[in-house]
Amino acid sequence: MKAVVLARGKGTRMQRADATASADSVQATVADSGIKGMIPFRRPFLDYVLSALADAGCSDVCLVIGPEHDVIRDYYERASVPERVRVHFAVQAEARGTADAVLSARAFAGGDPFLTLNSDNYYPVEVLRALTALDGPGLPAFSRNALVAGSNIDPERIRSYALLESVDGYLTDIIEKPDENTFARFERGGGDVAVSMNCWRFDASIFDACLSTPPSPRGEIELPNAVRYAIRHLGIRFRTVPVEAGVLDLSQRQDIAEVERRLDHVDPHP
Repeated sequence: MKAVVLARGKGTRMQRADATASADSVQATVADSGIKGMIPFRRPFLDYVLSALADAGCSDVCLVIGPEHDVIRDYYERASVPERVRVHFAVQAEARGTADAVLSARAFAGGDPFLTLNSDNYYPVEVLRALTALDGPGLPAFSRNALVAGSNIDPERIRSYALLESVDGYLTDIIEKPDENTFARFERGGGDVAVSMNCWRFDASIFDACLSTPPSPRGEIELPNAVRYAIRHLGIRFRTVPVEAGVLDLSQRQDIAEVERRLDHVDPHP
């Protein structure tokens, strides 16, 4: 199984000064650069991500980076070459959205299925294993209540995540950046709400969807919109895997201390 890790983001939220955030001098310096995956917790955060992918059965991982991200390439090609996964690189010239980032890895993926995930999230290994075990495209449908209980993510941040609708175990719609009316409609259904944490299993059909997806109002080609296009226009079916678990999020400076605490018992071996 292959995996594509989206590490191209600008890291603007991480770069913002936060007097309440706790980080040592090295962590703060890397945070200033915005390259979240290289923030160290004994090892760079990306080492934990790659180690989890290796545990899930992924042998080849493509890091989608920017042209200015030589520090990531130098680390994995020279300073600390992984033993359990082969690391490849794809360059996204401009930060034009997550769907555009996936397109950057088209040559790496070829015709093979592949996982896609964020570089600033640490997903449970069992979730990644469940995706590798699928026989087609799919995604984990994370319980909002379980995310609140088991993550370092506060409820207001989770409230902005893409919402998922599914029927008989297959995704029917995904709503990126839901407004208050949309969120209220989901809550009226009773019970829990399923959300996306931008973790997927794709096949090569996703590239046609990404190419056909127009930019969002933010000017970016968003992966949730590409998935919606794939469902509505290409007839692609995405299996939803219900998940009752938390995810570690390293998107803001105030996340550093809690992520460090929760990774203290993890010994990454990518």
